[in-house]
Amino acid sequence: MLHETLNSVTEHACRSCGGTRLETFLDLGATPLVDRLLVDGDIDKPELIFPLRVAFCRDCSLAQITETVSPNILFADDYPYYSSFSPALLEHSRENALSLIACRNLGPESLVIELASNDGYLLKNYVEAGVKVLGIDPADGPAAAAERIGVQTRCTFFTRDLAETLRAEGAVADVIHANNVLAHVADTNGFVAGIARLLKEDGVAVIEVPYVVPLIEHCEFDTIYHEHLCYFSVTALDRLFRRHGLYLNEIKPLSIHGGSLRLYVELRQRVGAAVKKRLAQETALGIDTIDYFRNFSAKVDVLKRELLALLHRLKSEGSSIAAYGAAAKGATLINTIGIGRDLIDFVVDRNVHKQGKYMPGQRLPIRSTEALVQAQPDYVLLLAWNFADEILAQQADYHTRGGKFIIPVPVPRIL
Repeated sequence: MLHETLNSVTEHACRSCGGTRLETFLDLGATPLVDRLLVDGDIDKPELIFPLRVAFCRDCSLAQITETVSPNILFADDYPYYSSFSPALLEHSRENALSLIACRNLGPESLVIELASNDGYLLKNYVEAGVKVLGIDPADGPAAAAERIGVQTRCTFFTRDLAETLRAEGAVADVIHANNVLAHVADTNGFVAGIARLLKEDGVAVIEVPYVVPLIEHCEFDTIYHEHLCYFSVTALDRLFRRHGLYLNEIKPLSIHGGSLRLYVELRQRVGAAVKKRLAQETALGIDTIDYFRNFSAKVDVLKRELLALLHRLKSEGSSIAAYGAAAKGATLINTIGIGRDLIDFVVDRNVHKQGKYMPGQRLPIRSTEALVQAQPDYVLLLAWNFADEILAQQADYHTRGGKFIIPVPVPRIL
């Protein structure tokens, strides 16, 4: 039971440059909000749904969805994502923090600010090292969890106005972290302008974003949802930052989340070889043209048909199938393909805040990970495929007892 809503705006201009030459290259239909999990009382109620289309800006090369859902609906109402439930993400974040503490000589007089700080999973590493921190996050639950572990947090959205307020209070940062948040922000330019205002002259903003190249080349269409407004190339990012007096000086490719980039952005221009090389590679790929994106929709259709055919075949053979990961990408996958209770018995997730609830749209029940060994389904569809190595290690007992995993992208396959 789904219904459309007026709590969104269809954009006709680019979120970054304001250009109006947007060309849609993928339409995933109208889908529910991926992180809006349901409880027992919601099962018979209609859900909010919104169009999910992706367009390319011919003026600045930014790929972006064309619908903006109110951030108060997306993030501030019982937001269920808690970063600390992923050991791989915790280790990834700790290595990042310790490296910056060492290379930038951070100490008690330094200040590290994180935008979208969630439950304090990253900033706690600085607290343990005696570095002052400030987290900014609009979600009540994660913000409260951060405070409980000693991470000072302002429960609000980061905006240009907030940056001005903090600057007036004397809060200027040696390091600003913004992990997987730039793509979530409706006011892209205001967010970046706020970063520029909050940095010390010799400070650095360390920003992590999913990279559009593996998304396109590995057919990672399930990473597209309403919370992810933008899908960044280095070309589009460089143009965005320069518009606000910031410079993308260093870059580091990451394997996390299906392929990401760690960006080092400063007020001083000293662009490194890695950035120049990546920009040249993107030009060679044609990433600044619509042609690079034009065939993506057809590739997505093939993947969707192949995965659905595989699941139907396994069910027709009498196999039982569960799924792992009540993740945002999982909600996009099951809803755009139509994977419901006729194919999947239940979903498991380590996040206790999701257990006992239901996936949006298809209303698949979410259980604890112990249910895999208890029920021993024949197959598990790995919705959180970006953490495949971590999950396979965690579920060794299930696998040893004969259970098999289905990896859905870039090509459906059984492990």
